[in-house]
Amino acid sequence: MSENKEPKQLTLEEQQELMQKYDAESNTRNVGGLIAKVIFIMLIAFSLFQIYTGIFGQYTAYIQRTVHLGFALTLIFLLFPARRKTKKQTIPWYDYTLASLSIVVTGYWPVFYQSLVQQIGGIDGVQVLIGGIAVLLVLEAARRAVGLPITIIAALFLVYAIFGPYMPGILAHRGLSFQQLIQSMFFTTEGILGTPLQVSSTYIFLFLLFGAFLVQTGVGNYFNDLAISIAGRRIGGPAKVAIFSSALNGTISGSSVANTVTTGAYTIPMMKKLGYKKDFAGAVEAAASTGGQIMPPIMGAAAFLMIEFAGESYWNIAKAATIPAILYFSGIWIMTHFEAKRMGLLGLPKEEIPSKKTVLKKIHLLLPILAIVYFLFIGMSVERAALYGILSTIIVSLFRKDTRITPSKFVIALESGARTALGVAAATACAGIIVGVVTKTGLGLKLGNGLVGIAGSIAGSPEIQLMLTLFFTMITSIIIGMGSPTTANYIITSTIALPAIIALNGELEVAIPVLAAHMFVFYFGIVADITPPVALAAFAASGISGGDPIRTGLNASKLAIAAFIIPYMFVLNPTLLMIEGTFIDIGWSLITAMIGMIAVGAGLIGFWYRKIKWFERIISVITGLLLMYPEGYSDTIGFIAFVILVAIQFMTKDKGQDDQRDDLKKAGSAG
Repeated sequence: MSENKEPKQLTLEEQQELMQKYDAESNTRNVGGLIAKVIFIMLIAFSLFQIYTGIFGQYTAYIQRTVHLGFALTLIFLLFPARRKTKKQTIPWYDYTLASLSIVVTGYWPVFYQSLVQQIGGIDGVQVLIGGIAVLLVLEAARRAVGLPITIIAALFLVYAIFGPYMPGILAHRGLSFQQLIQSMFFTTEGILGTPLQVSSTYIFLFLLFGAFLVQTGVGNYFNDLAISIAGRRIGGPAKVAIFSSALNGTISGSSVANTVTTGAYTIPMMKKLGYKKDFAGAVEAAASTGGQIMPPIMGAAAFLMIEFAGESYWNIAKAATIPAILYFSGIWIMTHFEAKRMGLLGLPKEEIPSKKTVLKKIHLLLPILAIVYFLFIGMSVERAALYGILSTIIVSLFRKDTRITPSKFVIALESGARTALGVAAATACAGIIVGVVTKTGLGLKLGNGLVGIAGSIAGSPEIQLMLTLFFTMITSIIIGMGSPTTANYIITSTIALPAIIALNGELEVAIPVLAAHMFVFYFGIVADITPPVALAAFAASGISGGDPIRTGLNASKLAIAAFIIPYMFVLNPTLLMIEGTFIDIGWSLITAMIGMIAVGAGLIGFWYRKIKWFERIISVITGLLLMYPEGYSDTIGFIAFVILVAIQFMTKDKGQDDQRDDLKKAGSAG
């Protein structure tokens, strides 16, 4: 227990260092002098350009997207070093060269727009050079600002596009010449300038800017105070504070690692001080922060990509994500509660809880988020809703002096929003390469049919083939989602893994809704951040807790068990996504799933009203799965088993509590 006596709370400098280590988007230079002022002005100009086009209307697709990309590439080469450990106080000559090339190649479209759109046939030699440089710049910018995984995948797809005739089996295709590939990648809207970058240059940027303005009001600290006031006094209070505050912060942050570090710097030391073990404390924060990416209304900006990719309205997407998010965070809450009971941990002392009066004084900071939801609910365009969200944030901030957005904070928000958007722009541009190759070669359909075929060769029935295909898609999504930020993660998984689920509709004549398929791959791409061995959020959390990264990741995966179960449930029964079914059906599915999470949580932690034996744990988990499986008979059997388990636990809890006290005394003596 000695490790929990004086937990260390990270300074702002240590938080930044940790984010730079595990979050590529935070690994920026800190230059001074004239170049720092130039970069600052460019960041402000980037934000002002996006606000201007949001208010007065976008330019044509090619101009809007290339100007957006031009700002992003130029700033990335000035701000992000080529290597993580290089000096961050100076900019080498070659990065000035790359920044200049970025201006030239992205400026080519606005300057020669009329001739380019009227051009018939292939591109000429100069355009091949311009397009080739653009592709290389995007790959390098993505490597620096996003990470190596997405860059490697995009590069492999480019190789695949050219060497298609030499590929084995179903992977073979006619192949593209170098000229055709460059034309597709930079001189059409099917590659770099495709749908992902279009969403980045419109919806996503404005919502990231909305988040930056919210941060300037002090909403992050308010989320912590609100979470403590609601959950701090409860059993195992600090862990529940972490869950609550991470859910609120995560939905607008867009980065599970950044959310883990900023929120965890506060909550992890609190958990350790209370008595949680360091691997468990880090796991709670990592799991909760990762869950922020699936939390409506913003879902780490992925909701806005899903509008285009799934062809659904924003409101349908946010509505569909609601019940799964409730179950995800409820699962973590339930397991931290049982862990606290198992260890005999109570809540925070009364003197550490903010007064209700203090919390209510800043309740107005929640109004902009509610306003965004309302604007989108009444059918307002996404861009307009984001702009009104920014305006409402500024107005609401004026209610109190300590939340007020002053002129200097206004400028800081513009700069911060543009900085945040750089990684997203690079990720979406790079992901456009992947989408473009898939479109040109039909690779997505081939991979989808291949996974379905493999499952069919193993399975003995359509039901088993369905479950095997979903399992293979899950594994694929987790692997290709490792190390990628939310937006890139979703684009890659929906391009590569999604077609397998869509192919099931034709192969097995099932009716899996398109939105359910998108949510399935999105969920498993996101949980890659806590799934060992590449569990970036867990690694970041262990950097704060002092725990072992792999054990922290394993604990986080256990706490986030709902994310590994619920996607199967809503594919089999879309009622959980509120896509179909009556209000009674939806309510019943939510209730049985929630009860099921209690049983699964108790089984995984090994405690309920008392410590439970190994065979009881197995029975408890099976009971929970039966309740979560969307089918009448399983619900009935599961409910009966649940009642019996609760009755047995309740009747034997006194003896169990005596055993628990003895265990705690022994643990205390050993400590």
